[in-house]
Amino acid sequence: MRSRPWIAFSFLLPAMLLLSALVVYPILYSVFRSTFDASGSSFIGLGNYVEVFTDDEILTAFKNNLIWVIVVPSVCTALGLIFAVLTERVRWGTAFKLIIFMPMAISMLAAGIIFRLVYEQDPQQGVANAVWVGVHDTFAESSAWPGARPRPNADLAKSGGGDFTTKSTASASGPANLALVGVPPKDAAGAAPAKTAQPKPGQVTGTVWLDFAPGGAGKPDVVDKKEKALAGIKVEAVKDGKVVGTAETGKDGTFSLPSKADGAKLRLPASNFAEPYNGIDWLGSTLVTPSIIGSYIWMWAGFAMVLIAAGLAGVPRELLEAARVDGANEWQVFRKITVPVLAPVLGVVVVTLMINVLKIFDLVYIIAPSASQSEANVLALQLYLSSFGAGSNQGIGSAIAVILLLLVLPVMVVNIRRLRRETRR
Repeated sequence: MRSRPWIAFSFLLPAMLLLSALVVYPILYSVFRSTFDASGSSFIGLGNYVEVFTDDEILTAFKNNLIWVIVVPSVCTALGLIFAVLTERVRWGTAFKLIIFMPMAISMLAAGIIFRLVYEQDPQQGVANAVWVGVHDTFAESSAWPGARPRPNADLAKSGGGDFTTKSTASASGPANLALVGVPPKDAAGAAPAKTAQPKPGQVTGTVWLDFAPGGAGKPDVVDKKEKALAGIKVEAVKDGKVVGTAETGKDGTFSLPSKADGAKLRLPASNFAEPYNGIDWLGSTLVTPSIIGSYIWMWAGFAMVLIAAGLAGVPRELLEAARVDGANEWQVFRKITVPVLAPVLGVVVVTLMINVLKIFDLVYIIAPSASQSEANVLALQLYLSSFGAGSNQGIGSAIAVILLLLVLPVMVVNIRRLRRETRR
């Protein structure tokens, strides 16, 4: 090559031209364009960079990128290490590794669509909330008739905290009729017909029912034949601010309270009417970034596992056996031998993931709804929105691109130096 450099140059020329067209020119043009305004006609120097570091949305993107860079490589590498070590001793380890690695075969677009459905707020559609609501309802009782309420100006009225309390006091001489509305007829279709409670000696009786008859033929505050009972409603007798008796309505809507309830006001607690638990707002402003990070880890933990498993296969078994013979337990073997020997592989995984998460765009753009996209914003997404969004300011977009390049360069330099040290060995 020294005697005929033109031969080497002729072989390198196509690659150099391609590299210049696809890498060098875009970088130089981005640096040049970042010094001009939105129209590209006026030179403004570092004005775009000043705006980048003073705009609240872009600063949020910086903060989120920092979270991504710290959390994702650490968690993915830790999970990959755990999976790689544990699957070595599992009989079906290869099958397990295949299952963990399979998400890598899915594109970011497809993964984004999958997790947008997983994180849907409605438990009937979103898998995450369906599981969460199922667990919640296992340990917490749901309300009997969510949304039920008394008619305006009725004897039963709001008394604070979502409770409804009668204005008048109950008496053992006659039944207490507690009429409610606001329950959709389809929800009460399977309920039994309501009955007027009969007086009982020494007890306060009454009926809680849906004061609505199909066709509007019923009379207000009167138990009509076609009206439905509201079963399972808790009724409390309150006297001087203290609960002196409780009861629950039966299938026909009737209830009976002890004699202490005579002269007390009747209260229907808010727990009877609370809306059903609807799960967690995974894509709300608070949890949208952790939720998207979770979907990314689901995809890339398998990548970390495969690389670490390959490095683990090259660990000398004599070292491990010698440590065990010397009395080291499995945790000590893992901490003192396995992890230090795998340090170069772990470094490769961490650096690769750091470079990838700095460029994350697809998942955030697809998963985050428009209402919380600003809270989930990252630099690559902000670059796209600034350059091609409503403002269409390619000067700002180019400045963000240059900053992204500067953020990636140190990681690349560290990786190149590490590779050179490995080749010297």
